[in-house]
Amino acid sequence: MSHRVLMLFLSVWSSGLWAEDKHASTVPGDYRLVNGGHNCSGLVEVYDEGTWRNKYSEPWEQTEAAAVCRKLNCGSVVSLRRYFNHDGSDEVYRLRITCSESLRLVNGTSRCSGRLEERSNQSWSLVCKDGFQWQEAEKVCRELECGPPSALFGELHREKEAPLGSKELQCPRNESDHEAAVLICSEQQFVKLHMAGASRCSGKLMMRQLINWLYVDEKNWDLKVVAAVCRRLDCGSPVSIRSRSISLKAGWRIKADCDVLSSDCLLFKPSTSVIEITCSDSVRLVNGTNLCSGRLEVQFDWSWSSVSEDGFDQQDAEVVCRELGCGPPSVLQGALFTGGPVWRKGFECEGTESALLACNISAPDRTPSSANRSVQLTCSDPNSLRLVGESSLCAGKLEMTNKGEWRPVVDWELIWNQVSADAVCRRLGCGTAVSANMKKEHEDRPVWWIKSSCIQSTSVLRDCVTLTGLGKSSWSMEVVCSELLLQPTIVTFPNSMEVFRVDQRELQVLLGSSFSIMCYIPAQYQGGYFQLLFTASNAALSYSLPAVNHSAHFRFPSMDLSHQGSYSCIYHLHVFSQDFSSKSQTIYLRVGASVTDLIIRLVVLLLGMTLSVTAICCYSKRLAAKARVQEKTTVICVGGEK
Repeated sequence: MSHRVLMLFLSVWSSGLWAEDKHASTVPGDYRLVNGGHNCSGLVEVYDEGTWRNKYSEPWEQTEAAAVCRKLNCGSVVSLRRYFNHDGSDEVYRLRITCSESLRLVNGTSRCSGRLEERSNQSWSLVCKDGFQWQEAEKVCRELECGPPSALFGELHREKEAPLGSKELQCPRNESDHEAAVLICSEQQFVKLHMAGASRCSGKLMMRQLINWLYVDEKNWDLKVVAAVCRRLDCGSPVSIRSRSISLKAGWRIKADCDVLSSDCLLFKPSTSVIEITCSDSVRLVNGTNLCSGRLEVQFDWSWSSVSEDGFDQQDAEVVCRELGCGPPSVLQGALFTGGPVWRKGFECEGTESALLACNISAPDRTPSSANRSVQLTCSDPNSLRLVGESSLCAGKLEMTNKGEWRPVVDWELIWNQVSADAVCRRLGCGTAVSANMKKEHEDRPVWWIKSSCIQSTSVLRDCVTLTGLGKSSWSMEVVCSELLLQPTIVTFPNSMEVFRVDQRELQVLLGSSFSIMCYIPAQYQGGYFQLLFTASNAALSYSLPAVNHSAHFRFPSMDLSHQGSYSCIYHLHVFSQDFSSKSQTIYLRVGASVTDLIIRLVVLLLGMTLSVTAICCYSKRLAAKARVQEKTTVICVGGEK
């Protein structure tokens, strides 16, 4: 028997007869692949209760398929497909997995990256970097249904008995340290927009995992995830997400905990709706704190450039914010930028255009005043929150306005916790949350679906909206905040004119006079009571009265030194099964002189003034008489000389 025939025989035996013996196992939980072209391809079955059964559950993901491949001593997952079952059983779907037979990438960040291993004699051995060239790397990536290789390097691998590769690629036997080949294949295009509208950057979202292009349903999507899609498509910033009803036999759903968008984030899942997304064509904000802020870039001739701040004004900024679906510009400034090309042409927008590139464009200035300064723009949040249905702005059902329309807000996972409610209360200036509840309404109505956890981490609520199109629910999210009550007011009422204002916070009450302090609060809830707090240098007292018509009067018959000090009102109310309170500003009352003392002082003052006037008059008369005598004497002397 020739060497070639012998190798062919061994190959058939190892991939066929050996596989059949191996999968004749009766261990519960064991897997096998049937009706495939080789032992590493076929419909998935699992051994359970003494028989082989169809293995399928929702959702099914690539990591589970990879586990099956490992259990069967096969390589990496090459394809994962769902099929309808036509054998008349109750199991509607079946899964077909294809694993690579002789190559795999392990310990990588994705299925298309990792240390390269090959199978020989039913065992896996690492491939050494020495002798493994770029041409072989291209073949490996192609066999694993990945894109072209993007990196190939060696990684030191130490083992007491290092597994050896094939004769051509095996590591030297006399060395304990081996440089294993580490290969990174690029992922093939896995995102596209189908049946796009007026722009290549809008349409129904399709994603590819392995060899399967399928529509993507609406679960777990918000504008932050859409931003990753827009970047993949070389489009601008995300503008909107919409859900479109459609009956799908098979579709993708993105994992809820996927931080980086990739094909590894996808799950098989039947769906009744698909995502339709819109990205801006030629404008985006990058490196900002949210989707409505960052450095402004425009795309022209398939190239992105930062926009120079020269000549870029408020009207231009208004057009950009409108194009990106954000609120009006709140901050427009320039910042030093040296990281790439800069757009130096000027925009002459009137402020009403729908897109920045629809404005008139002027020739670039030959002598720019800020050669390396680009536009940094922050648009305001187009969304606002409110609590409705109660007598306070700080309690009720949560609503949000999006693009001018108010709707109830519902978490897409029907989760509403204290932490998210705290974030809402802080946004409304209502303190912290004391309760957060989900409530079932009588019927479905249009709602805004959000990720409530997003409210905790972003300043722009637009980032948290998961769907802005079709969406109805009978649930509502309720919150009660700590600063539920308005601030009460404290007022001092004197008898006649016995209280004198010293300044805005201090009053003087005459000794012995009667006075009263009134606490009141604008009408919100019935009931409750007022507490009047008094503090002095040597005393602290408290008085309480029920709230009648939202007020209470505390009367004092005679002012004395024991009443001098600070006063404030606290309103207490039990509502929503919670105790709430609100405190007024503080005033200070000082003891003044009594009425008798004032009269005596007034008489003395008048008597003193009378005596002063009399003395002045007498003194004036003496001065006048003296002047007349002197005048008469002068006349006589002059006459004698004559």
